[in-house]
Amino acid sequence: MQLYHHPYSMDSQKVRLALEECGIDYTSYHVNPITGKNMDASFFRMNPSATLPVFQNGSQVIYRAMDIILYIDRLIVSLECKDSSITTEVMDWMLKIEEWDPKIFTLSHVPNKYRLFVSKFVRRVVIARMSEAPDLASVYHMKLRDAYEIEDKLKDQDIIDQSEEKLVKLLDDAEMQLHETQYLAGREFTFADSMFVPVLVRITLLNLEKEYIDCRPQIKEYYQLVKRRSSYKKVIGKHFSGWRKYRILVKTVCFLCIRSLFRMY
Repeated sequence: MQLYHHPYSMDSQKVRLALEECGIDYTSYHVNPITGKNMDASFFRMNPSATLPVFQNGSQVIYRAMDIILYIDRLIVSLECKDSSITTEVMDWMLKIEEWDPKIFTLSHVPNKYRLFVSKFVRRVVIARMSEAPDLASVYHMKLRDAYEIEDKLKDQDIIDQSEEKLVKLLDDAEMQLHETQYLAGREFTFADSMFVPVLVRITLLNLEKEYIDCRPQIKEYYQLVKRRSSYKKVIGKHFSGWRKYRILVKTVCFLCIRSLFRMY
């Protein structure tokens, strides 16, 4: 089994937490979307959406976090002859978390000059890859169109506000639930938590803990509890503890600057 992912990818974190919690071995491949590596023709042929993560098990290729986690559950049921761990409560939370798209919220909190620099670089990468793989031109054109649409959405304050409102509603619902249970769906850590924890990690990465986490005592306590789990330490802690959360970002920025300087796309 292979997983193509990146430490900063929220969906990648969801899947990796699920895999680690289940004790499933897999081969890890890093693909950095900020540098446009997900636009390379070899990756693009495998996953035309160019999204992360991508999970491959033999001929089976899945590239939506929710679908990968459901596949992991079916795999465990098949291999270990266990009942599915996805109860109605777990599924309800998974669907609720999946409804919030973090892209607009995240990009709206990135300074314009950095966001536009990365966006311009990735668009040039897409154009360069299009010339290398003309048979994929139509799909690459769709990715270019999507990039421009995202920039248009970021100019619309109503869309930004709607994204924030959905996040606040999700956090408020979680805060209410965590008054009653230790984890989202009960006393045990479940796939619902694997999907929710990366939401808190994204908030932390954007330095917005005071606005969204610290003001919700149950979520704050829950977050501290989760941080003690070995899965969290392996998937997130090793990349986001202290200065480490800037290490990958600094390396990526240096890569982009050098490539842009020499027009190496």
